[in-house]
Amino acid sequence: MVEEQVCCGGPPPPKSPPYARPGYTLCSFVERLEATQAGPVPVVCTRRSWSDLAGTVLVRLGFKRNRYLVAPGLYAVGAPDRSAPVLVTANYKLSFDTLRFALPGMHLWLLVLDTCGINVWCAAGKGTFSTQELVFRVESSGLAKLVDHRRLIVPQLGATGISALQVKKQSGFSVQFGPLRASDIAAWFDNGKREIEGMRDVTFSIKERAELIPVEFHLALKSMWWLFPLLFIVSGIGPDLEITARLMSRGMWMVVALLAGMGAGIILVPLLLPWLPGRAFALKGAAAGLLCGLLLIFLTETGLRLPELLALLGVVVVMSSYLGMNFTGSTPYTSPTGVEWEMKRAIPAQFTLLAGALMLWVGTPLVLS
Repeated sequence: MVEEQVCCGGPPPPKSPPYARPGYTLCSFVERLEATQAGPVPVVCTRRSWSDLAGTVLVRLGFKRNRYLVAPGLYAVGAPDRSAPVLVTANYKLSFDTLRFALPGMHLWLLVLDTCGINVWCAAGKGTFSTQELVFRVESSGLAKLVDHRRLIVPQLGATGISALQVKKQSGFSVQFGPLRASDIAAWFDNGKREIEGMRDVTFSIKERAELIPVEFHLALKSMWWLFPLLFIVSGIGPDLEITARLMSRGMWMVVALLAGMGAGIILVPLLLPWLPGRAFALKGAAAGLLCGLLLIFLTETGLRLPELLALLGVVVVMSSYLGMNFTGSTPYTSPTGVEWEMKRAIPAQFTLLAGALMLWVGTPLVLS
């Protein structure tokens, strides 16, 4: 056979793979497409790449958080056969990645539901990780052509959105709920698909809480950035025209107070969560803000008068209380009704305290000039 030559010399470049299509490229986590009776199925790798790491860091910082997803449908890990188990997950890429990284050396199918880029737990509550979506993906993927069994393994945190009875009735597939964490899946299979002690325990460790800090900072700055220039300018109000002097003193201290409130609510609340007083997150945030505000007042030379110091303390407490309350949706401790109950009572109190603090802040130089 005569080797094909190219005009530029050297061996010819590799030909395009048979699954190449104009305008389409393989995702970095896909090793190849496997031809099956149900059509081409992407085979995903179980190793973390630099692209995966960069994406994780960026989404943890809040960038493209609502668009970090993979296409829903059927994927393969390793070389699954007709008896290989089928795991179900969400199309939020962090969830998808966490699962595939826990499956090295295994051979199975991954059925990814369209949860609009939301993780399993939240999607189950929102209704996108649902019975209807699961049945639809089973049918549209042609899963029945690829496996002889009729069993689906669904993550435990998706149980609130899935009716096993209806899935069986509508698709013919039975549902078995797997372990809580993807990292336990290998041990769960090794134990004959039976739970080992601790596999169904929901944790919220300091490491898990700390992971929320970067994205909460990003979201807070994104939604509350306008407070900094607004309150900085308001700090220049006074009985005379020495606006610049007031901005450089009172304005800067107001910015420091806002930053202290953000730090207390976003950093101290999750890190000190078990030790802060009260059950309500707004109260825990207020306690963290009070601590941070008192340290700010007593450990720095502000040169401000007592009413102004009290105003700054109020700003720190309100900011910390409000931001601390955001963690109600990130913990296993609360329910939707509990969150609603707390917000209805906390937000009016926060608004009242903030209004009082700002009146004290603006009025002090006018009254005590």
